[in-house]
Amino acid sequence: MNRPVGVIGAGTMGLGVAQSLAAAGHQVVVLEPVESVRSAAPDRLRDGLRLATLLKHFTGDLPQALSSVLWTSTPTDLSTVHFVIECAPERIALKQDLFHTLDPICPADTVFASCTSAIPITLLASGTSRPDLFLGMHFMNPAPLKPVVEVAVTPQTAPATLLRANELLASMGKRSLVVRDAPGFVSNRVLMSTINDAATVVQEGTASPATVDQLFEDCFGHRMGPLHTADLIGLDTIVDTLHVLLEITGDPRFTPCDLLTRMVRAGHLGKKTNQGFFN
Repeated sequence: MNRPVGVIGAGTMGLGVAQSLAAAGHQVVVLEPVESVRSAAPDRLRDGLRLATLLKHFTGDLPQALSSVLWTSTPTDLSTVHFVIECAPERIALKQDLFHTLDPICPADTVFASCTSAIPITLLASGTSRPDLFLGMHFMNPAPLKPVVEVAVTPQTAPATLLRANELLASMGKRSLVVRDAPGFVSNRVLMSTINDAATVVQEGTASPATVDQLFEDCFGHRMGPLHTADLIGLDTIVDTLHVLLEITGDPRFTPCDLLTRMVRAGHLGKKTNQGFFN
């Protein structure tokens, strides 16, 4: 299709998805309501594509890729897109409101995909007129470098919708691992409780963050320990995701430990602020 792809949000994940799409030759419309984030996004995209060029992950025309992205605060600018990838903050009501707004604006054949890390897709799709055109596309951070996307389908997701999602991902040089819809899907249902427990171990003084991660890396062969992973994702995102899992499942093991909560309140969010479990 020659119609553009819509991306909701120009934060870390939204920008990474937009970069991946632009590098693959797609026209992109990025909806970002926060003016300060929106105004900084073009320079951040340029920096990302320049880095990708240096790493030989992008060999296309830089000015063309940059000009293929439209930055907007107006939802009606998504009136021609054939696919929407939502990367808004991990809050149920916020995402539901976004899809409720876009549902009458986007064409009837437009696929809606949420990059939620924990919210069940069925819950988001139920507020739209297109549950058959709705699925989850959980990109990993940093999106331009990760070749696999966790794709979550509901019982209502049409096979043709999954096919279109896979085709879009393939055009971006990515492949999907398809899972059934559930709170946290597979990756974050397991990862969030692991990160929470790892932070609890540090909180209780059992081990330092470096020792915790070294055990996972050296003993279990993980390329990155849980606390380095938390810093990369963003500790605010970790806490938001834990709250969503706690709200939906009622399982107390998803209650964020005090250390995580204190770090977020102090603005120590990990890589994005250059201070987290590691500096």
